[in-house]
Amino acid sequence: MAGHCSRSCLAFLDMDIVDLGAKIALIYVPFLFALCFHEFAHGYVAKMRGDNTAQVMGRLSLNPMVHVDWLGTVILPLISIASNLNIFFGWAKPVPVNERNLKNPRSDMFWIALAGPLSNMLLATIGALVVTLVATQMKMSDIQRPMAMLLSQFILTNLFLAIFNLIPIHPLDGGKVLARFLPVSWNHKLEQHEQQLGILLLILMISGALRFMVFPVMFLYGFLLNFFGAIFNG
Repeated sequence: MAGHCSRSCLAFLDMDIVDLGAKIALIYVPFLFALCFHEFAHGYVAKMRGDNTAQVMGRLSLNPMVHVDWLGTVILPLISIASNLNIFFGWAKPVPVNERNLKNPRSDMFWIALAGPLSNMLLATIGALVVTLVATQMKMSDIQRPMAMLLSQFILTNLFLAIFNLIPIHPLDGGKVLARFLPVSWNHKLEQHEQQLGILLLILMISGALRFMVFPVMFLYGFLLNFFGAIFNG
């Protein structure tokens, strides 16, 4: 049975930055890299589990062009930035996975789905390490503040991607993670309504109903910075 790892979506409050070029650099660039890394992680773990469909189709790459969905990866995010909307969201093309190639499809799909959010947690952790180094080891300079802002946005973007995709409903990664623990018949019914659930998620994002994600994201953001701050400050 052929399947796809879920689209990677994101929703969060816009930053208070006036210059459009700066907003694109500080918001869109980290978002684009986080999306590509997320999809790459799905494809890489699928290959490790026996399915090389992503590699054969050229999707096992960090090249944005192989993952781009023009509406979700380019048009909507840039419109959100340019129009100063209080919500920013987007997605990439889902990575194809052929479950017939997996040795244990139920267990393997769990790890393939989980790889996306975990990859963003990894990037957020690396970002927190680097921003702490910048803050504690570099002397004050004109480049320090922009670098710290970029790294902070990079951390937040990856945390939002991770938390959002772990919401346990289809078509998100969390739905496939949850499937590992549900009866097969239940999961099959949920997959049958994946399109309707996707539309519901989009409506919730646009309406701002998913702003609750700010709380776990900011908790993790503070935890990571405090953790590395404690290490470098002794």
